[in-house]
Amino acid sequence: MNEAKSGRRTGNLLFAFAPWIIFDVIASPSTWEYAALAGLVAAVVLNLPDMRRGSYKVLEVTGIVFFVVLSLLALFLDRQDLYWVERYAQVLSSGVIAVVALGSLAFVPFTEQYARESTPREVWGRPVFRRVNRVLTLVWGVVFAITAVLGLIAVHTSSGSDWLNWIIPVVLLVLAVRFTERYPDRVRERSRSESPAP
Repeated sequence: MNEAKSGRRTGNLLFAFAPWIIFDVIASPSTWEYAALAGLVAAVVLNLPDMRRGSYKVLEVTGIVFFVVLSLLALFLDRQDLYWVERYAQVLSSGVIAVVALGSLAFVPFTEQYARESTPREVWGRPVFRRVNRVLTLVWGVVFAITAVLGLIAVHTSSGSDWLNWIIPVVLLVLAVRFTERYPDRVRERSRSESPAP
């Protein structure tokens, strides 16, 4: 049961990150416009069922807005005016996710919106549930903040860009996924063992 829940939890988050991942894989100085369009199409198609139900999640809405803005910039600005977008497209996307994730800690941690889909309603108000989602959101926010900083360093260095743009960020994402799968179950087990027997 725990494995099924953790799989659903991670699957929901990866589903939410899919448009951003598509953008990062495609984006380069010569292809970022296509990457923005691909990210926008993915964000709309993947989130349409939620939006039809009236469910709007902060990461999904931010993704749609981000990719719409980039697509409009590509349409209406000259090539020379877009040099900064070409150069910093991946840094911008990671930075936006980091700001959204860390900013959501002041309101509802963004992972909580996904956790509610696989958790009974009576659990939502419990301190353990809220603490777990604050930690998960913080982890994801820090991962994307580090990824943005690594991307920024890669833009300004001539060597090691594969390490900075791909290898280290992918390792960080894998670690964040593993943490997301295991941490809630670990906290749940610990709280059960600490609670007095009836």
